[in-house]
Amino acid sequence: MIRASRGDHGVSTIQEDCQNGISIDLFLHFSLIPAVLITGVLSVLQKRAQRQTIDHRLPFLRGRFAIVVPFDTIGSLSNRWSYGFAFGAVSSSVLLLFSERYIPFIVPNWAKAIVFLIGALEVGLVYFPFFACLSTPFRTPGAVLGILYSLAWITITVWDTSTCPSGEILGKYQKIISQWPCILSLVFLLGRFIYILVKDIRIHLQLEQEDPEELIGQHQVQHVKSLLRKEPAQSKPLSWFQRRVYEWDPNFKFPNRIIGTVIISLIGLYTMTLADYSLSNVAFDQVDRYKNTLKYLVTSCNQTEALGAMIPQLEEFIDVARKSWLATTIFASLNSVAYTFHVLACYRKHLKRLWRGQKGFLPEKFHNPSSATSVASIARYSGWQIAFTLWGYLIVHFVHFLFALLFVYVLVLPIQHGQALSMLRNFGIIFLTIALVIGLVILQVVLVQIFFLQDKMSPTDKEKPLALNNRKAFDCFNYFFFFYNVVMGISTCILRLLFSIMVGTWLVSRIDRTIMQRGYETMDAGYSTWIGMIFADHYHNNPVMVCFCQLLVSNTLEKHAASAYSSFSNASPEPPVNSPARRRWMLFYTLLRNPHLILLRKHHLASSSSLQISSSPQSETVIHAWVMASQTQSRLAESHSPVEITITSAEDC
Repeated sequence: MIRASRGDHGVSTIQEDCQNGISIDLFLHFSLIPAVLITGVLSVLQKRAQRQTIDHRLPFLRGRFAIVVPFDTIGSLSNRWSYGFAFGAVSSSVLLLFSERYIPFIVPNWAKAIVFLIGALEVGLVYFPFFACLSTPFRTPGAVLGILYSLAWITITVWDTSTCPSGEILGKYQKIISQWPCILSLVFLLGRFIYILVKDIRIHLQLEQEDPEELIGQHQVQHVKSLLRKEPAQSKPLSWFQRRVYEWDPNFKFPNRIIGTVIISLIGLYTMTLADYSLSNVAFDQVDRYKNTLKYLVTSCNQTEALGAMIPQLEEFIDVARKSWLATTIFASLNSVAYTFHVLACYRKHLKRLWRGQKGFLPEKFHNPSSATSVASIARYSGWQIAFTLWGYLIVHFVHFLFALLFVYVLVLPIQHGQALSMLRNFGIIFLTIALVIGLVILQVVLVQIFFLQDKMSPTDKEKPLALNNRKAFDCFNYFFFFYNVVMGISTCILRLLFSIMVGTWLVSRIDRTIMQRGYETMDAGYSTWIGMIFADHYHNNPVMVCFCQLLVSNTLEKHAASAYSSFSNASPEPPVNSPARRRWMLFYTLLRNPHLILLRKHHLASSSSLQISSSPQSETVIHAWVMASQTQSRLAESHSPVEITITSAEDC
């Protein structure tokens, strides 16, 4: 949130010019009262699932005062965009937590951690009614309370923005530029609450049917059906955007937590970019004033010739730095936005790999994370992803700025100053040196390929085997190149360090992959949080598991709903669906189509340890099963090529 410091003289001038009698920060504190009342009303309406000791002592409660849940952070996929815009309404106050301006009093430095915690709890409680009114099963009271609370926030925010739109940083329309995402989110929530109220009234008037609540979503059903198809469905050829950028999958939906995180990250990037651009202009203007003061001192004093020669260079540097900072602001913003959407693609890709049982893209230490770490990662992920995105933007922006300065001073300015020939001569020497170093490295590989490897074992082989030839010549080759490789190793070590710093800085906001070396991934707390989060989502939202649970729940409800007098019905009973004969036929068909499963049956596994080489009936069964499996595989290979599941490396993300 872009707000000027309260202690500055410019702010006091703005406050003197604009007196609307409303302080958003003060309204944030006073909003605790209606937020607590709304939460209490929703808690009274809701009953607890189990009776507690307090219900026996206070029987008039009747199980009331249940826990009000803002939203399901793991399994819920309904009202995703409503929760996303609720997070958008929170975004301005979340960004305010990065500072201490909302605190109405001064605290000592040792208590700042406690103050940040209290501030986070206050912001969470103030915006809690938006989420609670969306998730409550009592639709009418929740919608009415949500409408009233949204109207209050829209009224105060619009009044403050329209009456006092100016600010010290962005100028005349600062609040309008910085507050429109929050106002748009609040208006969307107001429309959503009105829609919920109208729909619930129509349901009570029996003009509309209520949507059934089920464990599984339609996209998960379609995903399971696609897995059970014998042949994959015919798909259209992918476009360039689908192959290179993003491919839409109708059988996958992102949870509420991920969408809310993305929305807050994008709004935060928007606000951070505006603040970055405005503050940089203020900073460069201040540097210009310092330069003008220095220039005045140089002209007024006669004994500052050396300092006077630096004034044109300083003016040139300020001009280059201002333009470079502006250009890199655009590139850093686009880079952070692209990373934000790329994290979505990697989230879907990683989850699908875990659904297929593939863990090869993860470091070995993260194949089985602890349950407590995975559940805690659910709570940490959203906040850490937002913080990583915003701080990553600043770090990447600064790195881009350094590269832009280097580019201008190495290429652009020499051409402007008429030093293009000397620049090309220097570049030619540098490139020639690098080319010679790389050429000698390639020469070593070529010499080994020609003289020191044995010939191919088969003409169809792509490469020669890893078998030495001309051992004595190779020993001499190794000895003489030893001294050169020592010298080249120093430059390679420096390049390795530089590349590690560049890549680590470039990917600092990418929480979905580690920036640590192999073996030290556990030191990357952000990546550990990502792994724990996707494992928690994998275990709770696997479509096959959810579909199986839905079948169990449906069968249980059908059994409870059956009439107790159905046994007296004269109608002929239908054949049992789960009869032993039917199960045996299904087992026979499954084993016939998949003979390799015969060896995985319980009695075969139990007797595998006592299996003898002699022609016993058990060994004959094993041999027969392997023969059937090979015949089945050959028939499948002749009919159609099987669908291969390739395990791609982690570098794809």
